[in-house]
Amino acid sequence: MSSRAGTRSRLVLDERTRRTLDAFTDPGARLRVAVVAPGGYGKTALLGEIDAADVKVVDDAHLLDDGTLAELLTEPRLVVAYRPWPRRQALSALARGCTVLTLHPFTKDQVREHLPHANRGVVDFVHAQTGGVPRFVDLLGATTEVSADAVAAFRHDLEWLDADLQKFLLAAEAGVGLRLDLLSALLNTDFDAVGDVIDAGRATGLLAEDGSLHPIAARAVATLSRTERRIAVRQRLAELQLERGGPVLDLIKPVLDTGGVHANVLRAAAREALPVDAALAAKLLSASAGGGTPEPELAARWATASAMAGDLDAALRLSDQVISGAETPHRRTAAEVAAVALAHRGQLARSTELFRWAATPYAQAFAGIGMIGTGHRTDEVPKQPPTMLGGAADLMLRGIQQSVSGAETAALSTLVRASGLLEPAGATVLLPDSPASLAALVAVHCGEPGVAESVLERAVETGTGGVLMSVRHRLLQAWLHMLRGNLTVAREYLMSVRGVFEPRDWIFAVALEVGIARRNSDLATLRRTWEQACEAVLRHPVDLFSFLPLGEFAAAAARLRDQDRLRPHLNEARALLRQLGNPPLWATTLHWSLLHAAIIDENHESAEEHAAALAENRGHTRYCAIISSAAESWLDVVAGKVDADQVEEAARGLHAAGQWWDAARLAGQAAIRTSDRQAMVRLLDCARLLQGRAVTTRRAHDSEVPVVVEDTGKLSEREREVAELVVEGMTYKQVGDRLFISAKTVEHHMARMRQRLGSTSRSDLLAQLRLIVGS
Repeated sequence: MSSRAGTRSRLVLDERTRRTLDAFTDPGARLRVAVVAPGGYGKTALLGEIDAADVKVVDDAHLLDDGTLAELLTEPRLVVAYRPWPRRQALSALARGCTVLTLHPFTKDQVREHLPHANRGVVDFVHAQTGGVPRFVDLLGATTEVSADAVAAFRHDLEWLDADLQKFLLAAEAGVGLRLDLLSALLNTDFDAVGDVIDAGRATGLLAEDGSLHPIAARAVATLSRTERRIAVRQRLAELQLERGGPVLDLIKPVLDTGGVHANVLRAAAREALPVDAALAAKLLSASAGGGTPEPELAARWATASAMAGDLDAALRLSDQVISGAETPHRRTAAEVAAVALAHRGQLARSTELFRWAATPYAQAFAGIGMIGTGHRTDEVPKQPPTMLGGAADLMLRGIQQSVSGAETAALSTLVRASGLLEPAGATVLLPDSPASLAALVAVHCGEPGVAESVLERAVETGTGGVLMSVRHRLLQAWLHMLRGNLTVAREYLMSVRGVFEPRDWIFAVALEVGIARRNSDLATLRRTWEQACEAVLRHPVDLFSFLPLGEFAAAAARLRDQDRLRPHLNEARALLRQLGNPPLWATTLHWSLLHAAIIDENHESAEEHAAALAENRGHTRYCAIISSAAESWLDVVAGKVDADQVEEAARGLHAAGQWWDAARLAGQAAIRTSDRQAMVRLLDCARLLQGRAVTTRRAHDSEVPVVVEDTGKLSEREREVAELVVEGMTYKQVGDRLFISAKTVEHHMARMRQRLGSTSRSDLLAQLRLIVGS
């Protein structure tokens, strides 16, 4: 590659072209050259390189008449440039006696040579936008943005084109530039004439080899063409596609806000959009209604799209319109949508009524789940159609039935299979609850956190249930981390879904706030969040699937001495359990939470009651045995009777069941209540291990008395732990709760570190500790 002097910034020539131009330096040579290329490929710039005085140079020969072209046949030294279209016999005759040079777009290397100061990213961007067409490269320059001026420079190119060619370019901008059937109908002509229009389009230089517009040209066509013409072309193409059963969404999406698209096209586009973008589908259906009251079929479809997009207000409003109207086949669809929306709003009983009223196979299955969730046993399993949703609905109902009949392992297996069956459907199904979330709830209630984690990860990855279920899945993932004591991670999951929650999600979100604050001994946050917790409980009637947050609120209420506000809801929960026959799976976790609430409240009679309830199911499953054993250990520890072997066994059992924080807490509380120094150290080691912290050998008094380390600037292992937590912003009380030592001991550690490091103030001490612990 090379550039000729004087035009280095404009022209990059290949070797053959350079040699041909160099031949004109011989004045005696008979040389006739035809330069053929679409517009913008550099023909005019190339002609500017001819500096021999006796050479006839003719540009844009395709615009000359036949007589003028015939006169050029006698020129001995001639350079003529023209576009490959229109094809003219006179041009063909002229070219037969010439050396023909065909110009091509720049390669990336040629773009780099043309823009010598551009880096690789700029070159890649310019080449991608322009297709390497030299004129377009010049217009864009060395940049990574397409400016308004660069687009405006195409105005002259487009204005002189005839109407058919403008329509073709608009069709190409719409992505159907080589669909001869659509173009033939659009231009109202035969295929041969369409071919001529396509060739004319290629001759403009705006098209790539595959018939698509270069990106910068597509932007220019979209921006500079008359709006009404662009809408008309896309509308007509969409109608033609609709007649052929083809897709229309991509055709009308760019002009959706213009108001010029017909209702039938909008509704067809909505069908396409629904599985991938429910919000867009709802917008399309809204536009198709034209501002009037939609007929039942449209309202039902619009309600479905709105619900899938998470707009439950619109879904309920539209569904109610259809349900309260005249009898039509769409009333059942509307009832299903409303039932789903109400389930997410926490109104499970009302949701169940609507599902029963809809009476479709899916609705009957979900009604069965809702009946159990509100305390009404049912063994009926309606026959489902042989679809993914039908199979999943069947398994979901069976799984929940098994969960209250004492078949916990079968229930978990059934719900996990339901979740797997629905994974391929992803976000395309509208669900009152997902099999993954039900499986996770059952897994948590029976001590299988690994199963819960796995099924939720798959549901998040596949988008099961779409927007409506995504928040619930993430909140349940946060719950697992909270149970394990991974409080920072739990908060990160919670923060990732912050926003306006539906009541069912809100009660879990607030319970997470409360649970994290309680485990961090953050009394200020606990008090600040408590009013939200009380409101969340009021907004969400008690059902079987909300026992986890209810149990967390019970412990918080005891901590804040505000049990009276929660007592009616806890009574409802216990009544619901009695209606279901006190199923061990659901009863165990609630009694475990209420046991802790009683211990916090120092209500020994209530604590004994819940421990006795747990003991009744001790022989039912391994998990029930673990929880019952842990309950007995807690009561013994609170009473000051610490059996290190028993406590360690119970704590390790809790850890195996996913209750990592409770496990470490049990061992830690036993350690600070025993008078046996050896047992204290052993239990503290157990607590640290169950927390996931390193365990090392240390003296028995290390837990309460700061170890003296003589080397200035060095911290003992315990001091480093204290320092790390203090620089994170924890209070002495919070640090003590985390490390199972008293706040006074934390204060002793801090005083010792301040003395050894020679700190002159608390802020100076914290600054030094941040350097030491790397925070």
